[in-house]
Amino acid sequence: MLSKTCEYALRAMIYIAQQSGDGSTINIKEISGKINSPELFIGKILQGLSKQGFLQSSKGRYGGFYISDEEAKHSLADIITAIDGNKMFEGCGLGLAFCSETNPCPIHNTYKEARDQLHEIYGKTTLNQFRKENSVEKLQLRRG
Repeated sequence: MLSKTCEYALRAMIYIAQQSGDGSTINIKEISGKINSPELFIGKILQGLSKQGFLQSSKGRYGGFYISDEEAKHSLADIITAIDGNKMFEGCGLGLAFCSETNPCPIHNTYKEARDQLHEIYGKTTLNQFRKENSVEKLQLRRG
């Protein structure tokens, strides 16, 4: 359901939120290593999210990324929408262009319920909640 880009973005944002609660910056090499992602790829994702106001970046030898208390109020749904758009929360479960409330596909109503539940779950979960549980191991990419 989530794109690979979105999965990396969520893991990186959670890791940064956990590690930068005291205002320290986290460099891209550390982020990449801890969430098991390609360094250049995650750097590009985070720069995009930084431009959209989800986190801060600083350049230089001691540069990196950090998430302020205000930015930690963003929900996972906000990040998902910024990366993948609203398709997960508003689109057809089969990706059909004709599917709508007035012209539903066979799974429309059932999928809409699940989609709404996902939006509620991701919408209620903020980055700040992950600052309370500092478990980096849970963010690593599952193999297989």
